[in-house]
Amino acid sequence: VQDAASSRDHRSGGDVGSQRCWKEEICRILGEIQAPLSPLLLRLCHWMLPKLLTRLFLSVQLHRGQLEMVLRAARTPHMPLVFLCSHQSQVDGLLLSFVLLSQGIGVPRVTVGARTSPCLRSLLQCLGGIFLPLGMAQTWSDQEGRLPGAVLDAYVQEVLRSRQSLVIFLEEPTALLRLADPARRWLLRVLRALRDGAVPDVLIVPVGIAYDVVP
Repeated sequence: VQDAASSRDHRSGGDVGSQRCWKEEICRILGEIQAPLSPLLLRLCHWMLPKLLTRLFLSVQLHRGQLEMVLRAARTPHMPLVFLCSHQSQVDGLLLSFVLLSQGIGVPRVTVGARTSPCLRSLLQCLGGIFLPLGMAQTWSDQEGRLPGAVLDAYVQEVLRSRQSLVIFLEEPTALLRLADPARRWLLRVLRALRDGAVPDVLIVPVGIAYDVVP
């Protein structure tokens, strides 16, 4: 992050005022990515979700054997879990977070698409949602090596190093079955964390979510 910040302005000479400006810019970018979890909102959501799910669906079915394998994987020391998920509905993130939290795995960090209103973005961040920095919604080449990309690299490394579960949706709900650009960016950060030795390894968990009728 320091290298990216210094490369953007060679005229500052490392003075105190310039360092303060870069620190504020880095904190702003980090605030676009995530917010501190809200225990009160998490408890409220955990109480409301079963009521919502019973109104939306007749039932929610999990494969018990596969769930037990995930629980065993979650107990592996020094190994973060990365869930790579199909994506059919905006309910997917809440549904998966509820399942993982209710099984004792903890609140995952869930990647959320960019098409979200500011109010909903703030709410989802408090519930564990994470977003690409606003400046990274452009083309790949525009942001490679720049400060938002460097902050995102450091953030993903810290999430994996602290053994927080990371949920990446591989496609957009309304798009064809192809890897979405936001998913490419998140996966690139996971691969860089492995390449740079931030974590020795990650456990990849493929997740399929299907509906009889998509809500």
